[in-house]
Amino acid sequence: MLAMTIRSSASIPTRPKVIFLDAVGTLFGVRGSVGEIYGRFARQFGVEAPDAAINDAFYDTFQATPEAAFPGADRHELPNLEYQWWRSIAARTFQAVGVLDQFDSFDDFFEVAFWYFSTAEAWDVYADTRPALDAWTRQGIPLGLISNFDTRIYTVLDCLGLSDYFASITLSTEVGAAKPARQAFEAALHRHGVIPAEAWHVGDGKRADVEGARAIGIQAIHLDRS
Repeated sequence: MLAMTIRSSASIPTRPKVIFLDAVGTLFGVRGSVGEIYGRFARQFGVEAPDAAINDAFYDTFQATPEAAFPGADRHELPNLEYQWWRSIAARTFQAVGVLDQFDSFDDFFEVAFWYFSTAEAWDVYADTRPALDAWTRQGIPLGLISNFDTRIYTVLDCLGLSDYFASITLSTEVGAAKPARQAFEAALHRHGVIPAEAWHVGDGKRADVEGARAIGIQAIHLDRS
């Protein structure tokens, strides 16, 4: 559990000035699987493929793709850049499964699938998330989010009732650098006016969250949800 994992870490300072958290995979996860969701919408557009094959292809493609970060991009360009980044992953996913050419309009399918992930129906909040956030809030510890997701995160947090917990949200697409890059963590630290030794970062990603935070001197807590 999130709170238990942190309380049991004896080497961790007892009271940070801010706790940063990752989002997807740490606070909430996909309901079902990406493969199930993509497969369901694909069938609505007349395209059949096994959900498990879609899911495997998606994660293979996702892991082989550089993180979403667009250095120097105008803020107003970000939604389109994010959309096209995810569209490329989705197209290569269905190409890998061998059914991309079966879509009459892949763009129509992808628009539906993309925006579905900005709704509460796409996500499950982990059972230990709110108790941990409530406990830290009662202690008066500010919380911040550091995520490699995209600007849909604002809508997702609102839909899931999590927005009010966070004093800051730092996104890879908005700062032009994705975890584990130090710039992502530096931007979050700057927003709270703290030095690395005064902060924790909690996340499920060993490379992005743990190695990235430790490299800059932030106390990192790995949350193993496997």
